[in-house]
Amino acid sequence: MTVRVFRFVCCWLFLSCLPTALAGQTLAGPALGASLQAGGHVIVMRHASSPREVPPLPNPDNVPPERQLDEKGRSTATAMGDALRRLKIPIGEVLTSPTYRARETARLARLPNPRSATELGEGPQSMQGSVAPGQTEWLQKKVKEFPKGTNTVLITHVPNITAAFPAETPAAVEGEAFVFAPDGKGGARLVGRIKIEEWTSF
Repeated sequence: MTVRVFRFVCCWLFLSCLPTALAGQTLAGPALGASLQAGGHVIVMRHASSPREVPPLPNPDNVPPERQLDEKGRSTATAMGDALRRLKIPIGEVLTSPTYRARETARLARLPNPRSATELGEGPQSMQGSVAPGQTEWLQKKVKEFPKGTNTVLITHVPNITAAFPAETPAAVEGEAFVFAPDGKGGARLVGRIKIEEWTSF
């Protein structure tokens, strides 16, 4: 085998293996933003920052009073929505937990047509991290429903995310998003994690 043929064979092997190698990689920053611009992802997000106590002076529409976002939660949710529009990341279906703090996250981010889904809500013992098995199965199935040309957003709680995706550690912090894409085998794989403050740096 001549040197020229040897180099050609090596180059061909490298290029043919490249897509497989990239398939197992996770994305971050501008690369993840560019992928989201093309659509086809499911974004599972924990609601933005919220104190554990019901506020003494809740928002006027927070009836009956529930936990709601604090100043950090409100500002980061708003900034995230502004970044999505600036980056021209297309958002299609938006489903949220029925809790006020999850719905407030979607509202302040100005996500299009958010709808409540009981499957994304808190379990009967949410403070102990308990989630109904049906909720876990629903979320695991939902992340495999990839839209064409847009991205689905699901806003929920950390016990729901941890129960559905136990292999993904550490647990999601408030406002953090898990981005899922097709794995090529009919399932979903995690391609990136975005803290809510990081959307503005893309």
